[in-house]
Amino acid sequence: MSELILHHYTLSPFSEKARAMLGYAGLEWQSVTVPEMPPRPKLAPLAGGYRKIPVAQIGADIFCDTRTLSREIARLANKPELVVENCSQEVQNFVSEVDLSIFLASIVTAGNLTLLRRVLKESSLLGLGRLLVDRIRMGSKSKVKTGSPKTMRRQVAAHLNHMETLLTGDFLFGDTPNAGDFSAYHSLWFRRDLAGRPLASSHPKVDAWMNRMQAFGQGLRKDISADKALDIARQAEPRALPVQVEQAPLLGQSVRVAPCDYGRDPVLGELCYCDANTLVLRRNDPVVGQVHVHFPREGYVLSKAH
Repeated sequence: MSELILHHYTLSPFSEKARAMLGYAGLEWQSVTVPEMPPRPKLAPLAGGYRKIPVAQIGADIFCDTRTLSREIARLANKPELVVENCSQEVQNFVSEVDLSIFLASIVTAGNLTLLRRVLKESSLLGLGRLLVDRIRMGSKSKVKTGSPKTMRRQVAAHLNHMETLLTGDFLFGDTPNAGDFSAYHSLWFRRDLAGRPLASSHPKVDAWMNRMQAFGQGLRKDISADKALDIARQAEPRALPVQVEQAPLLGQSVRVAPCDYGRDPVLGELCYCDANTLVLRRNDPVVGQVHVHFPREGYVLSKAH
């Protein structure tokens, strides 16, 4: 069984992106199901104040954001095409758009009774109310500018039309999938598979592509408890860091790292490594001891702790 642990929940779109990458990579992985919203007392000792899901774990190393998770999956499975920086500029530009503005437009405009029933199957009416309040509060603190529902519906339609033209082969950019496919997949999974919004008649190539993506499965999953994941971190040590090459004025200092779009709760720790793509914080927690928390550079703000 792989040492990789995924902290996730069923209806999380970015968790579905991670599960799809694990399926494509053919990896075994361990699963910890977390609540849909904070507080997450069994995850906080690992990831600090970070509130986005999923979070991945390998021993005492914690990976926040699917960009850092994709690098770990690529490393474990020898699938470099899962790392966006390894892809062409065309793919990188596509990912930059679909990972934020297209994703948000797809999610916001997906809501219907089918989705409501699906959410209620996973939660309760009270839980749904709390989730909605939580998401409204998170949205009120977001720095992402969204358009009107009409504008976002047009944005999604244009995106689907663009994907239909891209699909001259089995996948968006060729005969095999890469980071672009997985970045486009999860928001459409939310619309088609959770909200029941069909694609087959309006965008048959996109619908067939979705089926091919899902045919990879989700790897071999083994459920474990949150306490077991904490024990694993407690008994491990963070892995050795690469040699620090980049000159970083905050290296060795207490810093805070936070997303720059939404869910902007910061994580505090000592900056122990950074390069062009990665930030690593060293945290000492009374529950698990020392952990290293990994973030991507893109989409995150690094600042000195007050």
